[in-house]
Amino acid sequence: MRQEGIGQATLPSNGTEPTPAGPTQAEPPQARPTQVEPTQAEQTAAEPTQAAPAKKRDAFFDNAKYLAILLVAVGHAWEPLREGSRTVTAFYTLVYAFHMPAFIVISGHFSRGFDGSPRRVKRLITGVAVPYVVFEVAYTLVTRWTDDAPDRDISLLDPLYLTWFLAALFVWRLTAPVWRLVRRPLPLALAVAMLATLSPAIGKDLDLQRVLQFLPYFVLGLLLKPEHFRLVRRRAVRVAAVPVFAAALAVAYWAAPRGVYPWFFHNDSAVQLGAPAWSGPVMTLATFGCSLVLVACFLAWVPGRPTWFTALGAATLYGYLLHGFVKQAAGPAHWYDHPWIHQPLGALAVTLVAALTVTLLCTSPVRRVFRCVVEPRAEWAFRRGGEGGRAAA
Repeated sequence: MRQEGIGQATLPSNGTEPTPAGPTQAEPPQARPTQVEPTQAEQTAAEPTQAAPAKKRDAFFDNAKYLAILLVAVGHAWEPLREGSRTVTAFYTLVYAFHMPAFIVISGHFSRGFDGSPRRVKRLITGVAVPYVVFEVAYTLVTRWTDDAPDRDISLLDPLYLTWFLAALFVWRLTAPVWRLVRRPLPLALAVAMLATLSPAIGKDLDLQRVLQFLPYFVLGLLLKPEHFRLVRRRAVRVAAVPVFAAALAVAYWAAPRGVYPWFFHNDSAVQLGAPAWSGPVMTLATFGCSLVLVACFLAWVPGRPTWFTALGAATLYGYLLHGFVKQAAGPAHWYDHPWIHQPLGALAVTLVAALTVTLLCTSPVRRVFRCVVEPRAEWAFRRGGEGGRAAA
């Protein structure tokens, strides 16, 4: 079924997986870089697309992408547990308030160098468009069984399940030069998102409603500079993040029975959510402000030094695209039918299994097996040099 949220989702990469109007190279924030070379998916999905030879990776962003994709998988695993559990719904709401915005902000930051050149367009096609087509078809075939929908059509215009992010990233990245050109890109992007909530007629093509409503986070990422990320990583911010997250969880617990969390999916207009039309623009600003505060708190807690999971952050696109098949199999396998799963210890077990699953899907053996569809080179499809027959500038 077409679902909401990221999971209605990660990925970004140091670009997935996981630019201001200026440099084509992102100067890394203060953090010890790892020695891992960037992959193609990272350069196309949310990583830096650089004209110069690949530089050492920044551990901070790889750590942030891994932790964000972990939350994506956990959020999906919690979906069947929401009903009847106010606590799970509260945690679910809290996670959905910032995990995709964080991923999209990072994706935007590493899209600063996209200028529409043949080389970068080629990376966009092989690293975003091709995986989108492959996994859109794959998820359609799989969900014919898992959702008991044998007649479900394969439609590349109607993203299924978590493939929406690749479609959105393709559109956002193509528009990156425009946002670097206009005078006030963020207010303009917010205005677009606010207007989108007024129109239930936008339709499902490329999940355009979600593309437009999440657009401000991508544009914000384009505008952010390395020093902005250094600001949120100060000790004072890390300390302040504790009461902020505690207060956010309390608000989420209060809001749980009131059905507030669909606003954070950003995939429906106000009328479609059963609210008056005027509330759409208001909630757009409210959720944007709330999400930004939580994203800042989340980034404040992300380690800046290399850790055991830093290398996994370079492969979040794999975890993002593949974990959905595990989640889809949960229905026919009746994993959530056991009563103990809906108890506190069961919810904890589901959380740990989801975290372990997505972690394993980001490891090197999995990358080797699925590289041909997640990071295809497809050199045969392009003119030599990837510059459309012209010499590189």
